[in-house]
Amino acid sequence: MHTIEKKSLKVGKYVNNDHVDSVIRTYKQERWVNNSNHIGKADSLSSWYSVEELEEFLETVKMNGGDGVRFYFGAYPADFTGKPDYAGRQTIVLVATRSKEVDENVINKDLYTHTDGKPAILAYNLGALCPPICPPPSGGSGPSGKAVPFEIGMAIVENGDNGMTLV
Repeated sequence: MHTIEKKSLKVGKYVNNDHVDSVIRTYKQERWVNNSNHIGKADSLSSWYSVEELEEFLETVKMNGGDGVRFYFGAYPADFTGKPDYAGRQTIVLVATRSKEVDENVINKDLYTHTDGKPAILAYNLGALCPPICPPPSGGSGPSGKAVPFEIGMAIVENGDNGMTLV
């Protein structure tokens, strides 16, 4: 009997609070303030999706032969009418991928299905952006049960002639 070994495609890893805090704070200090100034309002800092819809999307990816998801950074056009509060703000677009081995390297190609006989990318978007759709300030409790006074990635951002902003 021949056994075919499937190569793991895992590339990420679990990270700790310090890592999350660091990358979010760095983003806010180095990118968010410029994005916000460019669009004339607070840009989005996150996009939220429910577990239910992520599981459904992943099932659809698998049913169509996909084995991964690429998260593209994007921005809604300034005249976006689908959700007017989203106009100009950045977003995350989830795009199904299929891996292919090429010359001993693995590449991940965006996955297309066919709709009405035409290729259609298998993708998901329009999560709950924050801002404008944000939960109330935390001040809740962390895993230890202790009060958490600030959001992860809390940063003081230098905003040029406009002073500083606490984000």
